[in-house]
Amino acid sequence: MEINQPQTNPLEQLEASIQNQESRLAADSRLPKSENSPFTSNGKTQPALQTVWSVEESEKLYRIRGWGEPYFSVNAAGHVTVAPKGDRGGSLDLYDLVQSLQQRDIHAPLLIRFSDILADRIERLNACFAKAIARYNYSGRYKGVFPVKCNQQRHLVEDLVRFGQPHQFGLEAGSKPELLIAIATLNTPGALLICNGYKDLDYVETAMLSQRLGHQSILVIEQPEEVNLVIEASHALQIQPILGIRAKLSAKGIGRWGNSAGDRAKFGLTIPEVVVAVEQLREAGLLAALQLLHFHIGSQISAISVIKDALREASQIYVELARLGANMQFLDVGGGLGVDYDGSKSNSAASKNYNMQNYANDVVAEVKEACVEANLPVPTLISESGRAIASHQSVLIMNVLGSSEAQDLAPEPAQAEDHLIIRNLYETYQSIDPSNYQEAYHDALQFKEEAVSLFGFGYLSLKERARIEGLCGACCAKILAIARQDDDVADDLEDLERRMASLYYTNLSVFQSAPDTWAIDQLFPIMPIHRLNEEPTQRGTLVDLTCDSDGKINRFIHSRDTKPILELHPLKPNEPYYLGMFLNGAYQEVMGNLHNLFGDTNVVHIDLTPMGYDIAHVVKGDTIQEVLGYVQYDTDDLIEEIRKQSEVALQKQQITLPEAQLLLKNYERSLRSYTYLTSVRVKPEAKTSTANSLSQATS
Repeated sequence: MEINQPQTNPLEQLEASIQNQESRLAADSRLPKSENSPFTSNGKTQPALQTVWSVEESEKLYRIRGWGEPYFSVNAAGHVTVAPKGDRGGSLDLYDLVQSLQQRDIHAPLLIRFSDILADRIERLNACFAKAIARYNYSGRYKGVFPVKCNQQRHLVEDLVRFGQPHQFGLEAGSKPELLIAIATLNTPGALLICNGYKDLDYVETAMLSQRLGHQSILVIEQPEEVNLVIEASHALQIQPILGIRAKLSAKGIGRWGNSAGDRAKFGLTIPEVVVAVEQLREAGLLAALQLLHFHIGSQISAISVIKDALREASQIYVELARLGANMQFLDVGGGLGVDYDGSKSNSAASKNYNMQNYANDVVAEVKEACVEANLPVPTLISESGRAIASHQSVLIMNVLGSSEAQDLAPEPAQAEDHLIIRNLYETYQSIDPSNYQEAYHDALQFKEEAVSLFGFGYLSLKERARIEGLCGACCAKILAIARQDDDVADDLEDLERRMASLYYTNLSVFQSAPDTWAIDQLFPIMPIHRLNEEPTQRGTLVDLTCDSDGKINRFIHSRDTKPILELHPLKPNEPYYLGMFLNGAYQEVMGNLHNLFGDTNVVHIDLTPMGYDIAHVVKGDTIQEVLGYVQYDTDDLIEEIRKQSEVALQKQQITLPEAQLLLKNYERSLRSYTYLTSVRVKPEAKTSTANSLSQATS
């Protein structure tokens, strides 16, 4: 796809002269700082110093070494590379891969799944538990499961089962549809099928009957009412089930999903309910079927101390269940193993202060300690680590369609006959320097407010108001350039960077491809996948194709929590500009919605080979015809309606026959096309002036 981007303009030259002075973004900096001010003491611009940008500086700026290792890095050409097998195999140039897919008519937006990363994540998790088991001389074993809810896509689940076979890696189902997927897909002897979620009699019977097919299906009781269902189905089918109980722990979770634990948790039995369930099973002759304890303290646990507290409590519950006569064999520690989305290795919500090995060590050590003290055999350990397994394997590629980068239009000098506000504001602009920029900011805001008031009463013309707002925007641009160099920026200027950021229009629906960024403020690493040997001189936020004000991304990873802007490159004429969203392989695809009827994106599965790569699967994105069908439109009826309207218009001579034929042809072709844009031409004149765009900073 070829896209005409805005031509190089004076604003880019100005911003280059300002931002090329900026120092490289250090790990603990708030925003990139300039090594030398682009302004002299009288506020005039001075020549820019020539600096050379390196890929190492891009790696630091976008923190790719923090969140991307061992899979993502930057090569000497300034392109993101993907090493699907981590440090054990070759790598691919992501930009070259996207270009190659474009030539195959597989257009952005595009989700690329790297199956080898999925295999590597499973191998790493099992290796960590194997190492912990050896370290602590643990006599039991580890048998993990993947929660299907994390990503139900068929090719991914099939790959996961295949890659998990050497480790007897199983599946976890949280609903009846997921149970049906798991029974049909899981073909690994000895692998576990954990049956969670709300259950009716059909669910329970299906899970029990799957044992006849050779599945080791464990029905986890999550509600008190399910005890009677299990007893009824077992007696009716004459099948001895394998049962588990999910316990509500008093240990508190952390972060957004912290309420998954505790007395008010959605799932699980309280301790009194656990005791009652044990007695019910005893009376029904099914106590020997109770073999598993399950708990869950939330997703994306950022602090290892929270995991330790939960493990300690759960291990004691396991011991006590064994003492009550249950035939305890398994301890399922649930999910929660976090992903370091921002690369900070901290206990922030988008990170974690532990690694996979720390996690495995603590699980093994805590459980062994409790069982040794109680003189009980240790259980088979189970984890449901979906996010940690699936997040890294997919990359969402979006192309930028255009931007609101402003042109550098120097403010017109004020004349004696101009309105007093214009003269005062121009004087303020001329006087701005590092010693007074905060005061000048407040003066500019006050002048603009006065202008709006006067305009409302008819004392200013539209042209005068436009000129005032342009002057105010020019003041803000000058002030921001100085503020970026100040380590101690006043609170009232903190938001200026966000207000003056460019808008980069992306070929994407946030609601379809990254719903968690909108719904729960989830952070995903986002960065250009090419031009990383060039300094990103623009600062922008991302907006999508939907006609919704929430269709944007304006929170990005940063060393200190988040930042409201992303460093980006100026768009070049007739050259595509690609951004990648990383670590989004968990939850996003299925949770996406059809806002504005933007459907699923194109998806490709890439396998690494000795000769490069193989495109294992291509799943074409939704067509307009398909999404219209989701909302009960029949496209044949729509086409017929357009034909009828065209005939009426022809009779009224409102349309010519060639025009009617062209309309119908375009209509039918559009129905068969991708819901996203595949051919966009952005005109250079679509750019806005500094006067218009930067004045928004004070709105």
